[in-house]
Amino acid sequence: MRLERLRHPIFSIRRRRVLPRWVRRADRSINRRVNAAGVGPVGDTVFRIASRAANRSMLWFAIAGVLALAGKPRAALRGSASLVLASALANLVGKRLFGGPRPLWKDVPVGRRLGSYPTSASFPSGHSASAAAFVTGVALESPAVGAAVAPLAAAVAYSRVHVGAHWASDVLGGIGIGAAVAAVGAVILPPRRPQSESSVAETGTRVDLPEARDGEGLLIVLNEEAGTSVLHADPRPVFASRLPRARIREMGPDDRMDDIVREEVASATPPRVLVAYGGDGSVARMAQLAREYSLPLLGLPGGTFNHFVRALGVDELDVGLDAASTGRGLRVGVGSLAVGDDTPLTVLNTVSVGIYPDFVAERIRRQARWGKWIAAVVAAAIVVRRARPITVEMDGEQMSVWSVFASVGRNDPGRVSTMQRRRLSTGELDLRILHARDSRLRAFGSLAFGRRTAAVLRTLRLLPRASDVERRVVGDVAVRVLLRDGQVVPFAHDGELEDAPASTADGYVLRLAALSSALDVYAP
Repeated sequence: MRLERLRHPIFSIRRRRVLPRWVRRADRSINRRVNAAGVGPVGDTVFRIASRAANRSMLWFAIAGVLALAGKPRAALRGSASLVLASALANLVGKRLFGGPRPLWKDVPVGRRLGSYPTSASFPSGHSASAAAFVTGVALESPAVGAAVAPLAAAVAYSRVHVGAHWASDVLGGIGIGAAVAAVGAVILPPRRPQSESSVAETGTRVDLPEARDGEGLLIVLNEEAGTSVLHADPRPVFASRLPRARIREMGPDDRMDDIVREEVASATPPRVLVAYGGDGSVARMAQLAREYSLPLLGLPGGTFNHFVRALGVDELDVGLDAASTGRGLRVGVGSLAVGDDTPLTVLNTVSVGIYPDFVAERIRRQARWGKWIAAVVAAAIVVRRARPITVEMDGEQMSVWSVFASVGRNDPGRVSTMQRRRLSTGELDLRILHARDSRLRAFGSLAFGRRTAAVLRTLRLLPRASDVERRVVGDVAVRVLLRDGQVVPFAHDGELEDAPASTADGYVLRLAALSSALDVYAP
């Protein structure tokens, strides 16, 4: 018989002294009800996995890595810092002050039991403190992402009761400690608004664009597939209120934006302004059409990350509509990407080949089944374990690399991967070549961006060495991407995975050029 809970009698004495009798009675009652409630073998397995995945906070650190990769470095850093402090407070201070024995493992149904149970004091739950601290810290920087992660944190917290590792009061105490630590952190170091990230972008040339006070002449295309992994308010009531005369077309999974726009342009009353409500991929495609028909573009943040519109300063729907109503605009530079014999694509942020497209491809394979965020965590683990370098050729030089990123305009010199542009009026491309001289883990770490996140990774020695990163600033570039193990290597632009052309004997060529003053966009 396992008697580890009897090795610390002082825990039981402390619990009896500190916690009121009614709390202890409620704990016993709740645990009996949970043990008696049947959720089936699948449910038991899910909660066991959730409980184990959060051991040593590995689950939360993995999600933090994905957030950093996805352009949320401050959310990742605040969540991780809150977690570390809350875990230390719960495990090193709380358990010593309050203690208490854990529930008896023999009362837990066999299908729910863990392989081994901790022998430390029960109150408070360290798992719950870490989960609450992480999700609260993330939510302080990015409420939408915090809401998306919250159900997972709740599942981890409940799982500690479900598997019999804690009493309900332990879990509630842990949640209180975690949330409090994150809240105190927000007082000491207040969260920064998302647009502060875009304030470093150098603006383009100011231009006057058509005013759209009631929406007349506006064609709004809504991408129903964009931003499904984060919470967005339905924009339709806002459009109906502020733009009652606008034409609204909804783009389903089988619709093509090109067909919708061409149909409207060929109508008796063609649009004067093209409006894209979606993510970077949707806005980039609409930018292509805006250039084709010489129309201004209004990009609205309806996607997951919205890198380009955030660089413009449009971080909320009303901000973009205010700019449209007053006709405030900018003439900005873009990139032109030619792949094989296809029509050149308009690039708003970046083009990349290598480890980032590999990550996106892995995530897409699992996204329909598990959702974007869980799929991203799994994809990150797979890429760190399986990623292989690619071979590229530039200016007659052949090299083995982990990734090549080409940003429209000069970008932050301290970053390897550049997702959000820093200059809007430009005729330059900023290339970052990460040579394959180091580990997969460090290569993947290079995808985390933001000075604070980079500082943490640098301290942990999870960033590539400076000598492995090559930077080139050019007006145009041709990159030949050779086959990898006989397979065509995918590429991405503006965060979207693209189909590479049919393979030739040695691969394909990406031809990218910077175009200054090539697109008119509404901006505050």
